Amino acid sequence: MFSIEHEFDSTVVTLVDEGDAPLGEDVVINMFEDCVTIEQYDARTDTMQKITLSTNQVQDLAAALDLPEGVYMLKRDPT
Repeated sequence: MFSIEHEFDSTVVTLVDEGDAPLGEDVVINMFEDCVTIEQYDARTDTMQKITLSTNQVQDLAAALDLPEGVYMLKRDPT
């Protein structure tokens, strides 16, 4: 299950793990104009862990989901 919410400066997607135990903690993805943050609660340390990806990294990740094993470089339009 997931939810999508539009905030003032970002779009927030929350991924909820469903199914058989053990279940993972929710993953919250905040999509801003210039970056994407991914957050997940870590019960071992009782803290929220956060990863920040640039827009180029997000594009690379999206492309990687549909490619076989290997090393790739995306051609980007100069902006």
